[in-house]
Amino acid sequence: MSYIKTIKYNDAEGKLKRIYDKVSGPNNHIDNVLAIHSLRPHTLQGHMALYKSVLHHTGNTLPKWYLETIGTYISLINDCEYCAVHHSVGIRKNLGDDEKYDLLISCIEKQDFSGVLSEQYIVGIAHAVKITTDHSNITQEDITELKAFGFTEGEILEINQVSSYFNYVNRMVVGLGLILEEENIGLSPKSNDEADWAHS
Repeated sequence: MSYIKTIKYNDAEGKLKRIYDKVSGPNNHIDNVLAIHSLRPHTLQGHMALYKSVLHHTGNTLPKWYLETIGTYISLINDCEYCAVHHSVGIRKNLGDDEKYDLLISCIEKQDFSGVLSEQYIVGIAHAVKITTDHSNITQEDITELKAFGFTEGEILEINQVSSYFNYVNRMVVGLGLILEEENIGLSPKSNDEADWAHS
């Protein structure tokens, strides 16, 4: 499952058990990306708070499917199959359009979104890629360009935070050797309530 020890749901005690009860999915399933924190439960708390805020908060204005598309694409660039597979399911769930979902997955695989996404959204994805592969060369001009394509500063922050989050979690997953689950792939928080971490 990983390069380091993880504690399974049935073996968890104390604080870890209480957190597991908050994040568990069907049949007390704990995603590997969450279980990897089990030796330091406080980092699982921090991860979940960040994840809920970045991807599953009503304060965000960019569509969830778009944020999940950015995350899936960043994961592909970072060679993180685990996150790419999990979050491609998030695209499908939030898009609610299987035909467009298939087109988006094809775009992600080809690394070309032309003809499928708006020019604005393509520019946003290009910025996410720059954060991932060339962050030291981002300047005020990059932000000005995003604004020129219609993004608000708050939405630019959302793109930045989603990109940064996935760069964090991709490196954690790959660096600790997490393997993809055989079932319950793509579980996500049930609600937008920031205190509700349950997965379905």
